[in-house]
Amino acid sequence: MSHRLGRWMVPVSLALVTVAAFIGIFQNGFVDWDDGVNLVNNVRYRGLGWLQLRWMLTTFLLGHYIPLTWMTFGLDYLVWGTNPIGYHLTNLLLHIANVVTFYFITARLLVATRPAAKDDVAVHVGAAAAALLFAVHPLRVESVAWATERRDVLCGLFYLLAIVSYLRAVERAEGASLYGQRRYWASVGLFALALLSKSMAVSLPMVLLVLDVYPLRRLGGRPGGWLGPAGLRVWLEKAPFALLSLGASVVALAALGHIKGIRPFATLGWLERVSISLYSLAFYLWKMLVPLDLSAIYELPDRIDPLAWPYLLAALVVAAVTAAAVALRRRWPAFLAVWVSYIVILLPVLGIVQNGNQIAADRYTYLASLGWALLAGAAVRLWWVARGSRWLSQPGTLAAAGLAVVIIGGLGALTWKQVDIWRDSESLWKHAASASPSGLAHYNLGVIMVGRGEFVEAEGHFRRALEFQPRNADVHINLGGALLLHGQLQEGIEHFRQALAINPKDAIAHNSLGYALRQQGRLTEAAEHFREALRLQPDYSKARRNLEQVTTAASGPAR
Repeated sequence: MSHRLGRWMVPVSLALVTVAAFIGIFQNGFVDWDDGVNLVNNVRYRGLGWLQLRWMLTTFLLGHYIPLTWMTFGLDYLVWGTNPIGYHLTNLLLHIANVVTFYFITARLLVATRPAAKDDVAVHVGAAAAALLFAVHPLRVESVAWATERRDVLCGLFYLLAIVSYLRAVERAEGASLYGQRRYWASVGLFALALLSKSMAVSLPMVLLVLDVYPLRRLGGRPGGWLGPAGLRVWLEKAPFALLSLGASVVALAALGHIKGIRPFATLGWLERVSISLYSLAFYLWKMLVPLDLSAIYELPDRIDPLAWPYLLAALVVAAVTAAAVALRRRWPAFLAVWVSYIVILLPVLGIVQNGNQIAADRYTYLASLGWALLAGAAVRLWWVARGSRWLSQPGTLAAAGLAVVIIGGLGALTWKQVDIWRDSESLWKHAASASPSGLAHYNLGVIMVGRGEFVEAEGHFRRALEFQPRNADVHINLGGALLLHGQLQEGIEHFRQALAINPKDAIAHNSLGYALRQQGRLTEAAEHFREALRLQPDYSKARRNLEQVTTAASGPAR
């Protein structure tokens, strides 16, 4: 009965709890945080015909190579059209599949630490606790509730299935090479699918090596265990995974280069990058423990001071955790295994190769949090074994059980609330502006206000955005536009000129300045800016129309 409970009832219960936490997702729409570019205004992914598949297999849109993710979007379109409910449903179903898969992985790894407990109810209790913690933690919301982040949940599914296949191959090999195991090659294939969903999966070869050390104990632990014949065999088994990972890394860098999104070392040096990396490692640990004030954007400051207290404190936290993990490696090897896996999974997004204007992102924890959830599940299993013993009294048992219920319930409630924040663009950016200092949030709120005709409110948000991003040409252009619409022509012109001082090749800034100059009757200067906009962007229809109008006005009525 306990076996059936562990195999069927627990996964169903996990699915129901996950649905309850994320039920509000079906009231959410698309948001102007890449959803517009990827889904709302993009006709190229709509379907699974040859034209769509060719585009999916070759595009680097927004700096990502994710052909398999695009295929799932194409399937969504065939079923749902552009109705956001269907896209959110697919994300949620994938997340549920990941939760259930993680439950079975955790059960296998808990058994590996104590093989005699294979059918122990404590294993299923611990595994269920780990899966629940992963399922309903508020840090999951960005990956699940944001339609664009389909790549996280899809990549996560293949990543976890690859681990399942690898663990099964190890069980069946019984100490022999894995090359003869079909499940091993299935794991390699699943890893390839994970990489085609999102390049974040590149960490899997190192994670498998960590599992080989502990709890599988296939590597290390005895003289010659690292480089002896058995150890070398384990290393060589990672060669296919490593080659796939290397290839995916090259493609990912090419995709980022396509949008020129990588920060050059001239503007962000090595010391600053190391500080960002240490800060991110500590930041995610804190948000896992205290998941409050979560935001769609944690903005990278214009200037990074490695000696500022947040970065020094983060460095101390990382150093302390590392020292503790190493010191306890013999008594508590699971802690070191989880810590190494955590760093390895996050390594591609820690800021050594800095892309974009975020210093951290909730979505990056989707895979990185798994080890900590597993560790919590192991603690629950120990509690279950010890309950009622002389080590844990009956009141202590009840108190621990109550605490676990409060933690899971509290996380679920926070997740339910966080899902609602992704309801629409205004809700998302209002929360982001209040949760974390962000010029981008204020900029996006300004754009929303302009669309409503609320120009005074828009002006205020654009001015706040400039406080964070004084050299952002787009902010100057939009503030100038809001000022024009509000009747402040001269100040609007000044902001257009500032935008051109930052980026002289901005066609929109030239067209906007030309339009404002035309309003002042300075037709010759206006025409010069319209011509420059067309030189920079020959297909700029607004600039062409404006040039024609100003030329006609300058020539005067026919005689």
